Amino acid sequence: MTSHKSKRSATADDLLTRLGRLTAQAREGAELHQARVELAEALQREILPASLPALPGLRTAARYAPARHGLSVGGDWYDGFRLPSGALGFSIGDVEGHDVEAAAFMGQVRIAVRAVAASAADPGEVLRRANELLLSVDCDLFATCTFVRFDPVNWEIQSARAGHVPGVWATTGGEYGVVEDEGGLPLGMLSGSEYPVTRLPLTTAGSFVLVTDGVVEGPSFPIEAGLARVAEVIRAGVGADPGDLAAEVMKVADSTGHEDDAAVLVLRHEGGPPPDRTTRPAP
Repeated sequence: MTSHKSKRSATADDLLTRLGRLTAQAREGAELHQARVELAEALQREILPASLPALPGLRTAARYAPARHGLSVGGDWYDGFRLPSGALGFSIGDVEGHDVEAAAFMGQVRIAVRAVAASAADPGEVLRRANELLLSVDCDLFATCTFVRFDPVNWEIQSARAGHVPGVWATTGGEYGVVEDEGGLPLGMLSGSEYPVTRLPLTTAGSFVLVTDGVVEGPSFPIEAGLARVAEVIRAGVGADPGDLAAEVMKVADSTGHEDDAAVLVLRHEGGPPPDRTTRPAP
């Protein structure tokens, strides 16, 4: 009888010891996860711009929403900056993955695009050179991207896509639709890839909107349906404040069932240069 009690007591002690070890491991795992989350969030804050450039007659806004599961950071980004010519450059894209590595590669892509945009002749050359630069770092990840240049002299948008979601537009006159342009392969996949340039004259006031697939695509929701829904939202709010319009477009993601991170970039233009615009703006 005594021997039986001792065996039971030892078994209970073993269980308590194992429980203590598991608790400690869980605590360490939680702390490690929290550390990775904080690092990812810090990377995200550093990568996404605090503000976007604008010009008389052109207002801009953007929104970002993290993935619903996993680390609260993903591979989506947007960016905007002034070019030496006086034009404005904008990019939006999506790196595969939802972790610190994806966020770090996102930063590399964003820097690569900025680095080549200052001297590239057009958005197609920006993506061509960025693609080669990313391939030279020998990374296994790849990224989709759209680069847009707003020309304040000719008052047009020039764009090129690297495997990314097409842009969507609407005018105050009631016209709207998805940009029917030919894109190229995602960045970081194949050397020598080409990226055709599309030019959109801004003769009528309206909005040009870029999104990532987290806004328009879901497990059972085709991307074409998502883009059509975004086009309807833009048409209905074409004259709205760019920030409000970006927020409304982001709501489309709630109806697609997508759990990826998502980004929206809005360019709200007045349809032609201001009357006093006679010279090229300074960088």
